[in-house]
Amino acid sequence: MERVIALLSEKNTYLEKFYFLNEQELINFGEGNFETVEPFYHARDKILDLISCLDGLLDEENKRMPAEITNSQKIEVGDLLRAKDELVKAILAQDLQLLAYIEKEKSNIIRDLRGSTQARRAVGAYGNTERMKELDEKP
Repeated sequence: MERVIALLSEKNTYLEKFYFLNEQELINFGEGNFETVEPFYHARDKILDLISCLDGLLDEENKRMPAEITNSQKIEVGDLLRAKDELVKAILAQDLQLLAYIEKEKSNIIRDLRGSTQARRAVGAYGNTERMKELDEKP
């Protein structure tokens, strides 16, 4: 049972790292800095892979768990599971904020691209008008 408790504790540690990684990126996104998106997602993926490995180890340990578990072990596991649930809820809230920042930036980029296209069309139309005048003025 001690191994299960150690694995749960380690899982919570990685969830905390994930949370703080998100927190830092929220600051960056809030400042309009999206230069670190790729390393951010890469780091998140690595942490999620580690958590997945821990979940696999927890599954194996649960299959071998002894029938008798002390009250203090039950309490400790319960506390660790509640902490995990709180971290997961906080991470989900962060992810919603991150997605909102990304959507906002995506909309800004699309708006800028549309503006650039319209400006090019206007310049192109102006250029064609000037050429037409030149051709009309030549004998």
